[in-house]
Amino acid sequence: METNTPLIALMGNPNSGKTAIFNLLTGMNQKVSNYPGITVEKRKGTTLLAQNTQAEILDMPGTYSLTPESLDEKIVAQQVLDWMQEKEKPAAIISVVDAGNLSRNLYLTSQILDLDIPVIVALNMMDRVKRKNQDINCQALKKMLGAAAVVPMSAREKWGIKELQQALTVIIQNKYTADKCGLKMKIPDSVIECIDPVSEILSQQHRYNEHLAKTQALRVITRKSALELYRDNSNLNAGDMATLMSARDDAILRIEEIGMNHRILEATIRYDMLDRALSESSIVIKDEIRDKSRSENADKILTHKWLGPLIFITLLYGIFQSIFTWATVPMEWIATGMGYIGNYFIRILPGGILRDLLVEGVISGVGAILIFLPQILFLMFFMTILEDTGYMARVAFMMDRLMNKIGLHGKSVLPLMSGYACAIPGIMATRTIDNWKERLITILVLPLMSCSARLPIYTLMIGAFIPNKPVLRIFNLQGITMVFMYFLGTITAMIIAAIISRFIKERGRSSFVMEMPPYRIPLALSVFRQLFNRGKLFVINAGKIIMAISIVLWFLASFPKSESNAGVFNIEQSYVGRIGHAIEPVIRPLGFDWKIGIGLITSFAAREVLVSTLATLYNVEEKGENVVGITEALKNDINPITGLPIYTPLVALSLMIFYVYAAQCMATFAIVRNETNTWKWPLIMIMYMTGLAYAGSLLVYQGGLMLGFT
Repeated sequence: METNTPLIALMGNPNSGKTAIFNLLTGMNQKVSNYPGITVEKRKGTTLLAQNTQAEILDMPGTYSLTPESLDEKIVAQQVLDWMQEKEKPAAIISVVDAGNLSRNLYLTSQILDLDIPVIVALNMMDRVKRKNQDINCQALKKMLGAAAVVPMSAREKWGIKELQQALTVIIQNKYTADKCGLKMKIPDSVIECIDPVSEILSQQHRYNEHLAKTQALRVITRKSALELYRDNSNLNAGDMATLMSARDDAILRIEEIGMNHRILEATIRYDMLDRALSESSIVIKDEIRDKSRSENADKILTHKWLGPLIFITLLYGIFQSIFTWATVPMEWIATGMGYIGNYFIRILPGGILRDLLVEGVISGVGAILIFLPQILFLMFFMTILEDTGYMARVAFMMDRLMNKIGLHGKSVLPLMSGYACAIPGIMATRTIDNWKERLITILVLPLMSCSARLPIYTLMIGAFIPNKPVLRIFNLQGITMVFMYFLGTITAMIIAAIISRFIKERGRSSFVMEMPPYRIPLALSVFRQLFNRGKLFVINAGKIIMAISIVLWFLASFPKSESNAGVFNIEQSYVGRIGHAIEPVIRPLGFDWKIGIGLITSFAAREVLVSTLATLYNVEEKGENVVGITEALKNDINPITGLPIYTPLVALSLMIFYVYAAQCMATFAIVRNETNTWKWPLIMIMYMTGLAYAGSLLVYQGGLMLGFT
C-alpha cells in the first residue's frame, strides 16, 4: 500500500456494529457476533471511496471509554496516545454509535471529539429506531457535537454505507479541518484547581492544548492504568514520571477533600454534559419511551433465575445430540469417498513405498479426521446462532453470580463458551476482562472446555463402543455420554477456578458491565461465511499438521522391515512399536495399549491427531488391499496374548476422560505464553492438566474394573 494512503480509524462501543461496518467498507469477512468482545485486536483493510479515492481502514477494539480498564481498552488508549503525539494520526475517525442508546454511546464520541481530529458519527441501527416510530435529527446532533458529519445507517440492512463513504471522501479530498467541538466538557472550577498541576505537566511535556491537557489529567487521575500508558509510551523520563505520579496523588487527595470520587470524576462530568445537551435539544424525535419490547419479554423467561439455566442446559443437550443425529449421513459420505480414493490408488499404483506412504499414511491419516468435519461444522453452526441471536450475552448475565463465587467474572462466560469451538480465540477474548486475576484464572481453566478438536475422539469412541439406546424414551445414551463429557470439563473448570483463586493474589475486583443486546435473527450470509472460514481453517491448519505427522508416523511404523514367522509384517518391531512398548507400562493402568500411547505422544501437536495416528497405525499393520476403517479396526483389535478385545466400553470411557483433561495442544500454550508474557503459566497449565488427565483416567478404569466392568 502507498504511504500516502489516508488512514481512517473505526471506533465504537462493543456491540455497536463496528466490525459489521468495517466488513462493508473493506469487503473483509471479519467475525460479526451479537455480543461484546469480538474485536480484541486492531485490524486493517482498504476501501475504495468516490472518484477512485482509496483509504486504509483501521478497526479498533470495541471500548466504552478512552480510560483503559481491560486489555482491549488499553490497545485503544495506547493508539490514541500515539495520535496525540502525532504518530500515524488518522485523517478522520468514524465513531460508530448505537442510535437506540445515544447517551451511553456518545460518551466515547465526546472523548474522541476532544482529539481535534475530524469525526464522522456513524449512527448505526437506525432501522431499530424507526421500528419504534422514532427518529433522530442528524443535523441537530451534528451541530451539538461539532462533528464533521452524522450519517444515519443500518449495517445489518446494508443502507447508509454509500453516504458514509461520501462523507469520508469530502474529508479526504477537501483536507477537511475539524471545527471546534461544539460539545466541550466544562470542568467545575473547584475540580480545575485540583487537577491543574497534573494538566500543566502534561501540557509542558506533550504540548497539549488547554482543553486536551485538562481532559487527559482527569483520565490520569481517574485510573492508574491511564498513567501507566505514559510510562510505556511517551518521552517522560523517570524523574518526569515521579513528578507526575506525585502530582496525581496530591490531586486525588484534594478531590476527595471537596467530597468527590476521583474514580468516577470524568464519567460524572461527561454524562451530566451529555444528558443536559440531549434533554435541551430536539435531537430525538418522539421522546425515547421504551415500551416492553420482544427482547424484554423473552428475557423474562430466558434469563429467569431457575428457568434460564434449565433452558440453557436443554439447548446444549439438543446441540450435542443433533451432532450424532444430523451429521451421520454426511460423515458416511466422506468415509465412503475416502475409502474409494484410497482403494483407487491401491488399484492404479504398483505396490511399493510410494503407494504405502500415500494410502497408509496420507489418505488414512487425513481422511480419518475429515470424516468428523460435518460434526465440527454442526457444532460451529449452533454456537454461531447462539452468538448472533444475542443469547450468549444472556448466558453471561445468568452466570455472573456463579462466576463471582468461584473467582471468575461474568465476562468469563463468553471466552469459556468460545472454548467449545477452540481455546485459542477464547483465550484472546479474555482481553475484555478488566481484572488481572479474573482474566488469568479464566485463561488457566479455559482449555478444560471441550473444544472441537476433542469432538473426533468423543465421536469415535461413543459411536464405536457406546450403545445407541434410548433413555427415558426421550433421551439417547450416546447423546447423554457426549453431553457428560462437555459437562465434566465445564464443572471441573469451575472447581479448578475456585481452587486457583485462593492462591493468586488479588489485584482489586472489577464490576460486571455489559449491554444486553436485543435479540436478532442471524444473517444467513454471515453464518455461512463464519462456517466456511472455520471449516477452511480446520481443514487447512489441522490438515497440515496431520499430514506431516502421518508421513513421519508412517515411516516410523514401516521401518525397519520385519516379518513374523508366518510372513506377516510385524509392526511391533518397527521404530514406533518399540517406542510404544517402552511407554506402555506407564499407561497400562489406564487401560491403554502401546498404540494409544503413540497417539498420546503425537496428539501433543493437536488433540484430533490421536484419531489419524490410530488410523495410520492400523492401516500399516493391515498391509491389505483395502483401506481399513478406523471404527472397525478398533472393534476388531484383539490382544494376541489374552484373546480379549483391546478396546471395550470401559477403555473407551477412560480414553475420553483422559482427553477431557489432557494438555495436548501446543498452539494453545503458545497463545497463553503470548497473553501472559511468561512461560510460567503455560507450564503450570501443562502440569496440572496432564496430572488431572492421568488421575481421572486411572480412577475411571481401575474403578470400573473393581465394579466388574471390562
